[in-house]
Amino acid sequence: MASLEKVLYTAHAHTTGGRDGASRTDDGRLDIQLSPPGTSGTGTNPEQLFAAGYSACFIGAMKAVAGQQKITLPQDLAIDASVDLGKLGAGYGIAVRMAIQLPGMDRAAAQALVDAAHQVCPYSNATRGNIDVTLTLV
Repeated sequence: MASLEKVLYTAHAHTTGGRDGASRTDDGRLDIQLSPPGTSGTGTNPEQLFAAGYSACFIGAMKAVAGQQKITLPQDLAIDASVDLGKLGAGYGIAVRMAIQLPGMDRAAAQALVDAAHQVCPYSNATRGNIDVTLTLV
């Protein structure tokens, strides 16, 4: 396991009640109700939060790589992220699928950018070898 060389930021959240509870960050920017997937509850669930977090982080990684390589990204770049929750032996696991949209970019250049971003994205580094992650350039 690799250790961080330097901590750049630490997020803090206080959660109660698990999937039927609530979570709030110490700065108050996130204050949400939680509901299990597939229920009539009005809250979000950890899989939705993971999909939002991973896709936002991946866009940040693409922007970082593009900046280093002096590549102009399309204004309307987007990611549709899906996080699957399922059985994994006696427990549960997740899998991630991301459809990455880089309209107007040369396909080979866009694929190279996605591949490079996957090497630097913190979520990609955290999940690599642990869960199935599928990245598709659309």
